[in-house]
Amino acid sequence: MTATCHDPAPHAGAPAGTADIALVGPPNTGKSSVFNHLTGMRVKTANYPGVTVTRASGRVEGRDGLPDVILTDLPGTYGLTPVSPDEQVVADHVAGRLDGAAAPDALVLVVDSTTLRRSMPLIAAALATGRPCAVALTMTDELRGRAGDLDPVALGTALGVPVQEVVGHRGRGVPALRATILGWRSWDLPVLPPPVDDDQQLEAWTSSVLGAAAYRAPSLPARSRGIDRVLLHPVGGLVAFLLVMAAFFQTIFTVAAPLQGLIETAFAWLADLAAASITQPLLADLVGTALIGGVGGVLVFLPQIALLFLLLAVLEGSGYLARAAVLMDRVMALTGLDGRAFVSMLSSVACAVPGIMSTRTMPSSRDRLATMLTAPLMPCAARLPVYLLLVVMLVPGTATWGPFGVQGLVLLGLYLLGGLSALVAAAVLTRTTLRGGGLPFYLELPPYRVPSWRTVARTVGGAVGAFLRKMATVILVSSLVLWALMSFPLRSAETAQMPEAEASAYVLDHSWAASLGRAVEPVFAPLGFDWRTDVGLIGAMAAREVFVSTMGQVAAAEDPDNPADALAGLTWSDGPRAGEPLFTPPTIAALLVFFVYALQCFATIAVMRRESNSWRWPLLAFVGMGAAAWIMAWLARTVVAAVAG
Repeated sequence: MTATCHDPAPHAGAPAGTADIALVGPPNTGKSSVFNHLTGMRVKTANYPGVTVTRASGRVEGRDGLPDVILTDLPGTYGLTPVSPDEQVVADHVAGRLDGAAAPDALVLVVDSTTLRRSMPLIAAALATGRPCAVALTMTDELRGRAGDLDPVALGTALGVPVQEVVGHRGRGVPALRATILGWRSWDLPVLPPPVDDDQQLEAWTSSVLGAAAYRAPSLPARSRGIDRVLLHPVGGLVAFLLVMAAFFQTIFTVAAPLQGLIETAFAWLADLAAASITQPLLADLVGTALIGGVGGVLVFLPQIALLFLLLAVLEGSGYLARAAVLMDRVMALTGLDGRAFVSMLSSVACAVPGIMSTRTMPSSRDRLATMLTAPLMPCAARLPVYLLLVVMLVPGTATWGPFGVQGLVLLGLYLLGGLSALVAAAVLTRTTLRGGGLPFYLELPPYRVPSWRTVARTVGGAVGAFLRKMATVILVSSLVLWALMSFPLRSAETAQMPEAEASAYVLDHSWAASLGRAVEPVFAPLGFDWRTDVGLIGAMAAREVFVSTMGQVAAAEDPDNPADALAGLTWSDGPRAGEPLFTPPTIAALLVFFVYALQCFATIAVMRRESNSWRWPLLAFVGMGAAAWIMAWLARTVVAAVAG
């Protein structure tokens, strides 16, 4: 039996006549895809007042005389009895307990039909709030493709609310769901709320509802079970993981190289054009050194950045990364953490900022802090341009080891070093500063799928867009500041009779940047870094990619006609090592290892402060990782020097 919903009072959080409806559902149900289709991706993202959890809202345009609806996409949750900060915010939002965020007029429950039984407690809790509810069933194509079934009409009758099938990544069923949402005032309500206070009664209610809907859970295909026997094996799974990662990094070097060559050619042409067209020397140097040499020196790595996110999106969309999380749960147990921490650390391979933010879904405050403090050790995309620049200088492109290129293996080694160091740091923290017990870990394994290419394209496009925005803001501004530091004070009297290349090098050697670099040179001299390298490290505090742009400017200043070869040929300009090569294998190894460990990102420090609500933890991470970076870089230099000598 059902009852018809009466019109509620006007909603305080939306314009007059506009309802606010919240999308509620577990993680990984396709909720965001449904939200994007319903709103046409006209999305506004903001934090809740007073908390750091993000919500997205968009407008569903009214049709057939019905008014618009404001749709809010809430974080994923398994219930309205919260065990993590994200779930607490969802529960508070639904109950109207958040300042500045009024309670929604109605709820749309987005649940995965392949795991419907697991979502029934959330559905029951939502129905028990007394708010108008509707259910959007996702993955129904997959349910039936895996020998499962259900009757959505019968399910709606049993629940007493509207039920609509949706295939989120394809947009199937979205028009009907849109019409249902716009007509929310006519939704039925259950006559009796579900028995949410008694676990046995709730289980009986769940079985009764699913039985009435003729629900048959899907089976995992035999092929998937066979693959999982290999990929989830304690030994075979780890071997497979390493092989996948090795192929991953080989692809980054080999596939992106031709595109990188085209970009380098384009910037070389721009440099020649600027030199021929700009007659004012200072302006010509600004364009040639700061813009083309600095910003262009980072932009050439755009193909590798795009390919990195493409490969990550394919691995995630195929279902493999979920297996990696389960596989690594055994490894994470040695550190005192679980697979949830690995998911956050894996997110940090793209960028530490979203990786740290994703710890909100972890129910244990101890695990959140331990993961937050160690996530910056994961090799993020910002390190990739630095690694690529230095690895190419260290290892010839023709060097191979069996079927693998040595450059790709070195890159894999750097990523493994960062990941293993994060695990070791987590183990130390959970056994010392952050002692305490963890909570049980479970993760629903999705079936193996062909990735949605629309989702993959959106992921890659978003990553490329973020990289380009970073280029147009942080890296551009940093490059201009560094150019000014490297170019002033001008010394026209001393350089008037010098050839252009000699004059440019003289100005650089007597610039403000040189004074700054020489001031900190004693700290880094044992690592083999001279003042020019030190300036790059200082600039990398804004963004790690700035190190690449700084080295590009240094090379352009040393040899404006051939900056590509100038960097590798740099020598010590003064001191007892004057005239010796600067970028020797020991020094390059020290630089690579330094970037593995150093926390050189203001954005990461800021988000760590925001998420931990304290300066104690980001300062601990900054100082601790800085000390580890110096020590490990010195060890790397010492070992490589001993092997090479």
